Amino acid sequence: MAPIRIALAQVNPTVGDLAGNSALVRASVAAAARQDARLVILPELVLTGYPVEDLALRPSFQDASRAAMRDLAATLASDGYGSITCLVGYLDFLDEGPSTTPGRPHRAPVNAAAVVRDGQVVARYVKHHLPNYGVFDEARYFVSGDEPLVVDVDGIAVSIAICEDLWQEGGPVTWARERGASFLAVLNASPYERDKDDVRLTLCQQRARESGAVVAYANLVGGQDELVFDGDSLVVAPDGTVLARAPQFEDALLIVDVDSADPTPSPGAIAPRLDSHAEVYGALVLALRDYVDKNGFRSVLLGLSGGIDSALVAAIACDAFGPERVFGTSLIGA
Repeated sequence: MAPIRIALAQVNPTVGDLAGNSALVRASVAAAARQDARLVILPELVLTGYPVEDLALRPSFQDASRAAMRDLAATLASDGYGSITCLVGYLDFLDEGPSTTPGRPHRAPVNAAAVVRDGQVVARYVKHHLPNYGVFDEARYFVSGDEPLVVDVDGIAVSIAICEDLWQEGGPVTWARERGASFLAVLNASPYERDKDDVRLTLCQQRARESGAVVAYANLVGGQDELVFDGDSLVVAPDGTVLARAPQFEDALLIVDVDSADPTPSPGAIAPRLDSHAEVYGALVLALRDYVDKNGFRSVLLGLSGGIDSALVAAIACDAFGPERVFGTSLIGA
């Protein structure tokens, strides 16, 4: 396998904001191009935001998402980045006519990854495994894909998967091995849970060994209603070696040169892990900031009792927005 420079764009989209999310993708690709990346991997449903929920069932939004994806591909080429291969998560739908196959109706929504190059969407991968447990309800909104996708990037075979595809046996991991892919690019919207970063790392190492490929795991960052995404994107070699790792709870562009002959990561490519207290605090700050900002609130008002609980809430709010946007009302009687 020849060396290739890849970029994992850990970004914070907003559900429904197609124009704003397109701008995030353009900025990420521009930053990656300045560092000579040839493959840019963006997270799951980055163009629409995640979780898209009932928006996925609206034909008008399905059409808008597909049009925005097509426009984004053309714009990236006009920006001068047409030769770079970009993997972009977005909402799409099935084009087939009326189907007799149960569960696959006409215009059924799909959780998709677009392969963008030379101003066009040159291929599409549809998520194979749809999670339907915990905070996930994807079987309600999407139909699953059943076809592998391996694309050539500067002579390197890159297989594509989306989030839950990595967590389940079979499907894309098996396809990558069977087709001799050197890379398994995984687009993710994996919500934060305590200690989940260790679980993800173990999973990526296991799948890298099973597939015999470099696993590049690009995750969302940011808050969306009751969910918060911690980023923690990473790249793992086929032997399980961690090649690069992004910070938690921050936007980041993770750049790594991967060469099977020398899997040693570049200096500074692995961000330090937060301890358990800093991790929880970072999740609270990011979740509160995005809930307030994405809903358009200009400031917050807190009741301060003089106790530790309201003092902690005030500290979180000040770290999230700055003290100039935080107002307190004393609840202590005269």
